[in-house]
Amino acid sequence: MANDPVTLFGLSEPVFRMGVFLAAFFLFSALEAMAPRRPRLQSRLKRWTTNTAMLVIATGLVRALLLIAPLLAMTAAAGLAAELGWGLFNLTGLPLWLEICLAVMLLDLAIWLQHLISHKVPFIWRFHSVHHADRDLDASSALRFHPIEIAGSAAYKLGVVFLLGPSAVAAVLFEVLLNASAMFNHANLAMPRELDRLLRSVLVTPDMHRVHHSIHRREHDSNYGFCLSVWDRLFRTYRAQPEDGHQGMTIGLAEHQASKTQALSWSLKLPIQQ
Repeated sequence: MANDPVTLFGLSEPVFRMGVFLAAFFLFSALEAMAPRRPRLQSRLKRWTTNTAMLVIATGLVRALLLIAPLLAMTAAAGLAAELGWGLFNLTGLPLWLEICLAVMLLDLAIWLQHLISHKVPFIWRFHSVHHADRDLDASSALRFHPIEIAGSAAYKLGVVFLLGPSAVAAVLFEVLLNASAMFNHANLAMPRELDRLLRSVLVTPDMHRVHHSIHRREHDSNYGFCLSVWDRLFRTYRAQPEDGHQGMTIGLAEHQASKTQALSWSLKLPIQQ
Protein backbone atom coordinates (compact mmCIF):
# COMPACT_ATOMS: atom_id res chain seq x y z
CA MET A 1 0.00 0.00 0.00
CA ALA A 2 1.22 3.53 -0.76
CA ASN A 3 0.41 4.67 2.77
CA ASP A 4 2.28 1.86 4.56
CA PRO A 5 4.93 3.14 7.01
CA VAL A 6 8.37 3.47 5.44
CA THR A 7 11.17 1.39 6.97
CA LEU A 8 14.82 1.51 6.02
CA PHE A 9 17.39 -1.03 7.17
CA GLY A 10 14.85 -2.36 9.64
CA LEU A 11 14.30 1.08 11.22
CA SER A 12 11.21 3.27 11.10
CA GLU A 13 11.53 6.44 9.04
CA PRO A 14 11.73 8.85 12.03
CA VAL A 15 14.35 6.72 13.80
CA PHE A 16 16.41 6.37 10.62
CA ARG A 17 16.24 10.09 9.90
CA MET A 18 17.20 11.10 13.43
CA GLY A 19 19.98 8.51 13.64
CA VAL A 20 21.65 9.68 10.44
CA PHE A 21 21.17 13.35 11.38
CA LEU A 22 22.82 12.97 14.79
CA ALA A 23 25.61 10.75 13.45
CA ALA A 24 26.42 13.21 10.65
CA PHE A 25 26.28 16.28 12.89
CA PHE A 26 28.54 14.87 15.59
CA LEU A 27 30.92 13.30 13.04
CA PHE A 28 31.49 16.50 11.08
CA SER A 29 31.58 18.63 14.23
CA ALA A 30 34.28 16.37 15.65
CA LEU A 31 36.28 16.37 12.41
CA GLU A 32 36.20 20.15 12.07
CA ALA A 33 37.28 20.52 15.70
CA MET A 34 40.30 18.29 15.02
CA ALA A 35 41.18 19.84 11.63
CA PRO A 36 39.66 23.36 11.32
CA ARG A 37 40.00 25.15 7.98
CA ARG A 38 39.64 28.67 9.41
CA PRO A 39 39.81 30.29 12.86
CA ARG A 40 36.45 31.17 14.41
CA LEU A 41 35.28 34.77 14.69
CA GLN A 42 32.38 34.14 17.06
CA SER A 43 31.57 32.03 20.07
CA ARG A 44 30.70 28.47 19.10
CA LEU A 45 28.26 28.21 22.01
CA LYS A 46 26.29 31.31 20.96
CA ARG A 47 26.20 30.34 17.29
CA TRP A 48 25.25 26.74 17.95
CA THR A 49 22.51 27.85 20.35
CA THR A 50 21.02 30.18 17.75
CA ASN A 51 21.41 27.81 14.80
CA THR A 52 19.94 24.89 16.73
CA ALA A 53 17.08 27.04 18.02
CA MET A 54 16.23 28.03 14.45
CA LEU A 55 16.05 24.35 13.50
CA VAL A 56 13.79 23.61 16.46
CA ILE A 57 11.46 26.51 15.58
CA ALA A 58 11.38 25.53 11.91
CA THR A 59 10.66 21.89 12.79
CA GLY A 60 7.83 22.98 15.09
CA LEU A 61 6.33 25.16 12.36
CA VAL A 62 6.48 22.36 9.77
CA ARG A 63 4.93 19.87 12.20
CA ALA A 64 2.11 22.31 12.89
CA LEU A 65 1.56 22.75 9.15
CA LEU A 66 1.51 18.96 8.72
CA LEU A 67 -1.55 18.84 10.95
CA ILE A 68 -3.30 21.08 8.42
CA ALA A 69 -1.63 19.81 5.23
CA PRO A 70 -0.18 16.31 5.74
CA LEU A 71 1.00 16.18 2.13
CA LEU A 72 3.84 18.58 3.00
CA ALA A 73 5.64 15.43 4.16
CA MET A 74 7.54 14.04 1.16
CA THR A 75 6.62 10.44 2.02
CA ALA A 76 2.90 11.28 2.17
CA ALA A 77 3.13 13.18 -1.11
CA ALA A 78 5.03 10.28 -2.70
CA GLY A 79 2.35 7.86 -1.47
CA LEU A 80 -0.48 9.91 -2.94
CA ALA A 81 1.39 10.38 -6.21
CA ALA A 82 1.78 6.59 -6.43
CA GLU A 83 -1.93 6.02 -5.77
CA LEU A 84 -2.92 8.53 -8.42
CA GLY A 85 -0.26 7.46 -10.89
CA TRP A 86 1.20 10.95 -11.00
CA GLY A 87 4.79 11.75 -11.82
CA LEU A 88 7.51 10.47 -14.11
CA PHE A 89 8.58 7.43 -12.12
CA ASN A 90 5.03 6.18 -11.64
CA LEU A 91 4.80 5.90 -15.43
CA THR A 92 8.09 4.11 -16.08
CA GLY A 93 8.08 0.91 -14.00
CA LEU A 94 11.84 1.04 -13.44
CA PRO A 95 13.57 -1.33 -10.98
CA LEU A 96 13.61 0.21 -7.50
CA TRP A 97 17.40 0.56 -7.37
CA LEU A 98 17.51 2.44 -10.68
CA GLU A 99 14.55 4.61 -9.71
CA ILE A 100 16.27 5.56 -6.44
CA CYS A 101 19.48 6.54 -8.24
CA LEU A 102 17.68 8.64 -10.86
CA ALA A 103 15.27 10.15 -8.33
CA VAL A 104 18.12 11.26 -6.06
CA MET A 105 19.84 12.94 -9.01
CA LEU A 106 16.69 14.73 -10.22
CA LEU A 107 15.65 15.76 -6.72
CA ASP A 108 19.14 17.17 -6.18
CA LEU A 109 18.77 19.15 -9.41
CA ALA A 110 15.44 20.48 -8.11
CA ILE A 111 17.12 21.64 -4.88
CA TRP A 112 19.90 23.28 -6.93
CA LEU A 113 17.20 25.19 -8.84
CA GLN A 114 15.41 26.15 -5.62
CA HIS A 115 18.67 27.48 -4.23
CA LEU A 116 19.32 29.50 -7.39
CA ILE A 117 15.81 30.99 -7.17
CA SER A 118 16.34 31.94 -3.53
CA HIS A 119 19.25 34.14 -4.64
CA LYS A 120 17.49 35.69 -7.64
CA VAL A 121 13.99 36.50 -6.29
CA PRO A 122 14.24 39.44 -3.84
CA PHE A 123 11.33 38.39 -1.59
CA ILE A 124 12.71 34.86 -1.17
CA TRP A 125 16.23 36.24 -0.66
CA ARG A 126 14.96 38.15 2.37
CA PHE A 127 14.53 34.82 4.15
CA HIS A 128 17.49 32.99 2.63
CA SER A 129 19.80 35.86 3.62
CA VAL A 130 19.41 34.72 7.24
CA HIS A 131 21.47 31.66 6.30
CA HIS A 132 24.12 33.78 4.60
CA ALA A 133 24.36 36.28 7.46
CA ASP A 134 26.31 33.74 9.54
CA ARG A 135 29.85 35.13 9.83
CA ASP A 136 31.38 31.74 10.57
CA LEU A 137 30.77 28.51 8.74
CA ASP A 138 30.58 25.08 10.35
CA ALA A 139 28.31 22.04 10.52
CA SER A 140 25.73 24.02 12.54
CA SER A 141 25.34 26.47 9.63
CA ALA A 142 23.42 23.72 7.83
CA LEU A 143 20.72 24.13 10.51
CA ARG A 144 20.49 27.91 10.15
CA PHE A 145 17.49 28.57 7.91
CA HIS A 146 14.59 30.88 8.64
CA PRO A 147 11.43 28.92 9.57
CA ILE A 148 9.47 30.60 6.76
CA GLU A 149 12.07 29.46 4.23
CA ILE A 150 11.84 25.89 5.56
CA ALA A 151 8.04 25.96 5.23
CA GLY A 152 8.31 27.31 1.68
CA SER A 153 10.86 24.63 0.86
CA ALA A 154 8.42 21.93 2.03
CA ALA A 155 5.76 23.29 -0.34
CA TYR A 156 8.27 23.41 -3.21
CA LYS A 157 9.29 19.79 -2.60
CA LEU A 158 5.62 18.79 -2.66
CA GLY A 159 5.32 20.05 -6.22
CA VAL A 160 8.56 18.33 -7.23
CA VAL A 161 7.36 15.00 -5.79
CA PHE A 162 4.09 15.21 -7.73
CA LEU A 163 6.06 16.00 -10.89
CA LEU A 164 8.64 13.22 -10.51
CA GLY A 165 6.63 10.60 -8.61
CA PRO A 166 9.54 9.01 -6.68
CA SER A 167 8.86 6.12 -4.31
CA ALA A 168 8.57 6.97 -0.62
CA VAL A 169 11.86 5.15 -0.01
CA ALA A 170 13.63 7.28 -2.63
CA ALA A 171 12.16 10.47 -1.12
CA VAL A 172 13.35 9.57 2.39
CA LEU A 173 16.82 8.54 1.22
CA PHE A 174 17.17 11.80 -0.67
CA GLU A 175 16.19 13.96 2.29
CA VAL A 176 18.57 12.08 4.57
CA LEU A 177 21.36 12.43 2.01
CA LEU A 178 20.57 16.13 1.54
CA ASN A 179 20.77 16.83 5.28
CA ALA A 180 24.00 14.88 5.73
CA SER A 181 25.68 16.44 2.70
CA ALA A 182 24.65 19.95 3.85
CA MET A 183 26.38 19.37 7.20
CA PHE A 184 29.45 18.05 5.37
CA ASN A 185 29.80 20.92 2.92
CA HIS A 186 29.20 23.58 5.58
CA ALA A 187 31.80 22.04 7.89
CA ASN A 188 34.86 24.10 8.78
CA LEU A 189 36.97 21.16 7.74
CA ALA A 190 40.50 21.21 6.33
CA MET A 191 40.95 18.46 3.77
CA PRO A 192 44.03 17.44 1.77
CA ARG A 193 43.98 19.22 -1.58
CA GLU A 194 44.04 16.01 -3.59
CA LEU A 195 41.15 14.55 -1.59
CA ASP A 196 39.13 17.72 -2.11
CA ARG A 197 39.87 17.64 -5.85
CA LEU A 198 38.81 14.01 -6.07
CA LEU A 199 35.61 14.41 -4.05
CA ARG A 200 34.45 17.61 -5.74
CA SER A 201 34.45 15.88 -9.10
CA VAL A 202 31.21 14.33 -7.79
CA LEU A 203 30.24 15.97 -4.48
CA VAL A 204 30.08 19.50 -3.10
CA THR A 205 33.01 19.77 -0.69
CA PRO A 206 33.47 22.26 2.19
CA ASP A 207 35.98 24.32 0.17
CA MET A 208 33.64 24.43 -2.82
CA HIS A 209 30.63 25.50 -0.78
CA ARG A 210 32.61 28.03 1.29
CA VAL A 211 33.03 30.11 -1.86
CA HIS A 212 29.23 30.41 -1.92
CA HIS A 213 29.33 32.09 1.51
CA SER A 214 31.81 34.77 0.46
CA ILE A 215 31.05 38.42 1.17
CA HIS A 216 31.48 39.13 -2.56
CA ARG A 217 28.17 38.95 -4.42
CA ARG A 218 29.76 37.45 -7.54
CA GLU A 219 31.02 34.58 -5.39
CA HIS A 220 27.93 33.91 -3.33
CA ASP A 221 25.99 33.83 -6.59
CA SER A 222 27.87 30.65 -7.51
CA ASN A 223 28.21 27.03 -6.31
CA TYR A 224 24.52 26.49 -5.52
CA GLY A 225 24.81 22.72 -5.21
CA PHE A 226 24.11 20.93 -1.93
CA CYS A 227 25.08 17.37 -2.80
CA LEU A 228 26.23 16.81 -6.39
CA SER A 229 28.71 19.24 -7.96
CA VAL A 230 27.69 18.45 -11.54
CA TRP A 231 24.85 20.99 -11.73
CA ASP A 232 27.07 24.01 -11.12
CA ARG A 233 29.50 22.78 -13.73
CA LEU A 234 26.72 22.03 -16.20
CA PHE A 235 24.96 25.39 -15.78
CA ARG A 236 28.18 27.41 -15.50
CA THR A 237 27.69 28.61 -11.94
CA TYR A 238 30.80 26.81 -10.70
CA ARG A 239 33.63 28.79 -9.10
CA ALA A 240 36.64 26.79 -7.97
CA GLN A 241 38.20 29.07 -5.33
CA PRO A 242 37.51 32.41 -3.59
CA GLU A 243 39.44 35.43 -4.87
CA ASP A 244 40.84 36.20 -1.43
CA GLY A 245 41.76 32.62 -0.60
CA HIS A 246 40.11 30.46 2.04
CA GLN A 247 42.08 32.04 4.87
CA GLY A 248 41.73 35.63 3.66
CA MET A 249 38.10 35.59 2.53
CA THR A 250 35.30 37.16 4.56
CA ILE A 251 32.22 35.06 5.20
CA GLY A 252 28.73 36.53 5.53
CA LEU A 253 27.00 39.58 4.10
CA ALA A 254 28.76 42.92 3.60
CA GLU A 255 25.95 44.90 5.21
CA HIS A 256 25.86 42.73 8.33
CA GLN A 257 29.50 42.33 9.33
CA ALA A 258 28.93 44.41 12.44
CA SER A 259 25.48 43.01 13.20
CA LYS A 260 24.57 40.56 15.97
CA THR A 261 24.18 37.72 13.52
CA GLN A 262 24.61 35.13 16.26
CA ALA A 263 21.53 36.41 18.12
CA LEU A 264 18.31 34.44 17.62
CA SER A 265 15.98 37.44 17.75
CA TRP A 266 18.08 39.35 15.20
CA SER A 267 18.12 36.36 12.85
CA LEU A 268 14.37 35.82 13.02
CA LYS A 269 13.61 39.51 12.42
CA LEU A 270 16.11 40.04 9.58
CA PRO A 271 13.63 39.41 6.70
CA ILE A 272 11.30 42.21 7.85
CA GLN A 273 14.16 44.64 8.49
CA GLN A 274 15.43 44.72 4.90
